[in-house]
Amino acid sequence: MNVFVEKCDAYQQEQVDHAVEKWTGLFQENIAPGNTVVLKPNWLAHSHKYNPDEWLSVITHPTVITAVLKLVLKALNGKGKVIITDAPQTDSTWVKIMGRMQPELWKELGRKAGIVVEVLDLREDEWINEGDVTVSRKKLPGDPLGSTECDLGQNSEFVGHSVSKKGYYGADYDKSETNRAHSNGHHKYRVSRTVVEADVFVNIPKMKTHKKAGITCSLKNLVGINTYKNYLPHHNEGTRDEGGDQFPGAKLKNKTELMLIEKFKSILHKYPESGKLFVPVKKLGKKLFGDTRETIRSGNWYGNDTLWRMVLDLNKVLMYSEPSGELRADALEKRKKYISVVDGIIAGEGNGPEAPDPIQCGALIAGTNPVAVDAMCAKLMGLDWHKIPSIKNAFDIQKYPLCDFTYDELVARSSVAAYNTMLDKISADDCFQFRPHFGWAGWLECNQKGVA
Repeated sequence: MNVFVEKCDAYQQEQVDHAVEKWTGLFQENIAPGNTVVLKPNWLAHSHKYNPDEWLSVITHPTVITAVLKLVLKALNGKGKVIITDAPQTDSTWVKIMGRMQPELWKELGRKAGIVVEVLDLREDEWINEGDVTVSRKKLPGDPLGSTECDLGQNSEFVGHSVSKKGYYGADYDKSETNRAHSNGHHKYRVSRTVVEADVFVNIPKMKTHKKAGITCSLKNLVGINTYKNYLPHHNEGTRDEGGDQFPGAKLKNKTELMLIEKFKSILHKYPESGKLFVPVKKLGKKLFGDTRETIRSGNWYGNDTLWRMVLDLNKVLMYSEPSGELRADALEKRKKYISVVDGIIAGEGNGPEAPDPIQCGALIAGTNPVAVDAMCAKLMGLDWHKIPSIKNAFDIQKYPLCDFTYDELVARSSVAAYNTMLDKISADDCFQFRPHFGWAGWLECNQKGVA
């Protein structure tokens, strides 16, 4: 299996176009005239969580999207449709994200090519947060085609996973909804019907470290195809001795915090209009239990045994689900056509995905398999792929597999001689040394020892 790497030192459109054009063949082989093609960037938020002026390390740069769009339009040859879409973080503002992007340029490029290009927010809800507390909510139009609900059932990576007595935590205060979606033999996901109906999916993620997943590149970027995110288990509630992966320890302080958090979220779920009253309570909690920028909680560490299962399940849904929610045949040749182009020109290290520090890598990575592409990204980041659960476990999937190769069979193709070799032969001296999220530090780096 081939994966492709090219150098690109800046977000100048001409430079990005030059690098991406080397992959014209990938697009011509996988996109046919008349296809509907979805482009899925990472539009998490309009800026770094704590630095409103920083965004280059947080979301996919518009010049990368433009370069990819040009190749898609060329492959469609005047026939077909393109949708550029994402479901950003629920407390993000679409207008501010679009202020960083080039939606009118993309639509104009489509008009000139005789192709309709749509730019679409997939979310059904948007929240307003103050001090990390949701204080108001509004409904959004969402996907104009609606949602596809896919129940993986016994084909889920959650099969055999022991949920704690406290259950999974999703994306909202209503924990019971998350657990109903993942109990009694069900493993349900509600995703964009536009995405599921598309003939080709083009993933355009940002290369970053991630507090719950280790890294976020191609595989993790699929959280953004969900129209409703509370079906997504993010961690298993409780301390380790309670069967959870919420905290790395089982200290009395952790248990006390967990008890108070449960009460806090239960009240907010029952009385959502009371959010503003809890903002000072949240501030007090940070003083007592530590700020999340410095304290491990919410499954933000290498022992999170929940998130990778959800990530791989979403990739199965993308690759194999029909618009009805039924699964295609369990065969690799039945998968949706797929391309990934990762923006690693300026990547993110440290406290990703919301608050990373920028790191200049000058790299673009591409391929037709998310596992292969993410393995290449991990290599370039100087991180151990064995310690990244979404990659390691992807190679072992038995039902609805995502790949039919081993890590040792991955071949990097590049105009840069150092990268034009077997993946496991690329020298560490030619890669970067990303600083992981602090919950993964000392574990994720290559040649580190640890016990999860």
